[in-house]
Amino acid sequence: MVFYDPTGERFGLPTYPFKLAPDGLLTRRQLRARELRPGGQEPAAQILWRRGKRVAYLFRLDLAVPKRTATPAQRAAIAKALTARRTCPTCGQVKPYYIPRRTNACLDCTSEVTS
Repeated sequence: MVFYDPTGERFGLPTYPFKLAPDGLLTRRQLRARELRPGGQEPAAQILWRRGKRVAYLFRLDLAVPKRTATPAQRAAIAKALTARRTCPTCGQVKPYYIPRRTNACLDCTSEVTS
């Protein structure tokens, strides 16, 4: 196994091949699935695959902390920003899709100009 280095001598961090990480070490995505985040900890190990061109850092599960939740004000700001992305600057209508940045107009306004 090319990427099996549990002591970290060769790669600087303890390194494991794809799908062979020990229990208690999770990737960011795996932490997120459990509604956790690394919480400022440095990677404890890594997984290498695809001839070493792909890397996934592993974090200790026992040091992970719960994900933060957005405040009501943050949620309101996000909703306002997303509504602005769906509002056509030409006709002012709120569309069920994001306004294309290339034309900066809704599809109705763009088709009127090209017709």
